[in-house]
Amino acid sequence: MKKTILAVILAITTLGANAQNPVIHTCFSTDPAPMVYGDRVYVFTGHDEEGADFFWMNEWRLFSSADMVNWTDHGCPLAQCDLSWADDRAWAPQCIERNGKFYLYVPVHSSISRGMAIGVAVADRIEGPYKDPLGKPLFENGSWDHIDPTVMIDADGQAYLYWGNPRLYSVKLNEDMISLASEVKCDTTVRRYTEGPWIMKQRPATKDEQKAMKAQKIKKSYWGKYFMVYAAGGVPECIAYSVSDNPQGPWEYVGEVMPQSNDTQSFTNHSGTVTFKGHNYFFYHTGWLPGGGGFARSVSVEEFEWNPDGGFPTITPHKEGVKPIGTLNPYVRVEAETIANAIGVRSEWNKKQGVVFVSDIQNGDWLSVREVALKPTTSSITVRAASALQGGTFDVRLGSQRGQVIATINIKPTGGWEEWQEFTAPVKMPATLESETSDLYFCFRGLKGCKLFNFDWWQMK
Repeated sequence: MKKTILAVILAITTLGANAQNPVIHTCFSTDPAPMVYGDRVYVFTGHDEEGADFFWMNEWRLFSSADMVNWTDHGCPLAQCDLSWADDRAWAPQCIERNGKFYLYVPVHSSISRGMAIGVAVADRIEGPYKDPLGKPLFENGSWDHIDPTVMIDADGQAYLYWGNPRLYSVKLNEDMISLASEVKCDTTVRRYTEGPWIMKQRPATKDEQKAMKAQKIKKSYWGKYFMVYAAGGVPECIAYSVSDNPQGPWEYVGEVMPQSNDTQSFTNHSGTVTFKGHNYFFYHTGWLPGGGGFARSVSVEEFEWNPDGGFPTITPHKEGVKPIGTLNPYVRVEAETIANAIGVRSEWNKKQGVVFVSDIQNGDWLSVREVALKPTTSSITVRAASALQGGTFDVRLGSQRGQVIATINIKPTGGWEEWQEFTAPVKMPATLESETSDLYFCFRGLKGCKLFNFDWWQMK
């Protein structure tokens, strides 16, 4: 359902036009599973349906960024209806790459056992599409424990899969990543464990870090250990972690990473950690989008530094989010679904055509991109859009939704919501730019109360 005017006002008041968290603004996204591939960080998520009164989730979503502030929506790489044996509850996923293929592990309700099961899907590209190679669950036994898989490939090449609520399960995988290489182990000894495990191997300490530990007389080190980060303590959940010298434990409890507070407006949490371009990032979810809450969650992220002993610091959720670590080039095609912030719009995709686009655009809606590397010689902007009705207009503004207008683009009717046409308008840049980069706002206007057009991509010259 389209946001009401009241909800839009609430969004601006609550989040602020420059708030970076949550990082996804066109749908509810949950249970983030980040991974670095190439020069981008990708985040696989679940998708909470709007208006849900439980964890009604039917598909998985994928987003990526090169700069941590502009996030591209890659649509739905896999849905529970793509698994012939699944009938409900597409919950927390995780993906990993091996030998040029991508393996997406998902928990879903099984029509075979009538319990939760762990499935796997495979793709040749990280964006998908993902296909079910087995035609059945990778593991199930009729229990409801089997949710929230996490996967790791150790330095010796052995792959491990973990999952479970309220118990932790783990198993070795064969090199094909779609068959089990050992018996499933159930561990009931992990202190405060609830669900959502995230397994990682902490790197060894550098020489400087070793010197710092010696200078501070730190005797206990977590460098080089296996970390298991998880939702802990029951509902409401915090994020805690334990460590081990072995990938399957036993696990020694260390402490909380993100203590539970009412600040997140979500009684669950789910985390993942990556190092990207020299920065450490902690992903989690909140109920911060308008209409959000315990069953309508959204991905957020914080940057952090490791403690001198190699352990996690205490990480506090902030709506400000993280700082950009790159710029956006407007002189190559930029997908409209690459967004830093937005109000009112949604994203859709056409799997057959492989197109993701911004939709549900109405009068007063806007979206923005950050750190755009603009040139004073910019002369025009071209957009690809479609409208089945009367079309509309959008202004390109510098700095904010009330900033200087540098272009106005009129979108005429094209004959259908996916009958795409290109529209070009002149750009009038300021005589001098205030900085090397600027935020751009695309502010949409037209007849009130109706959908104006869909928006596919834009490019400046």
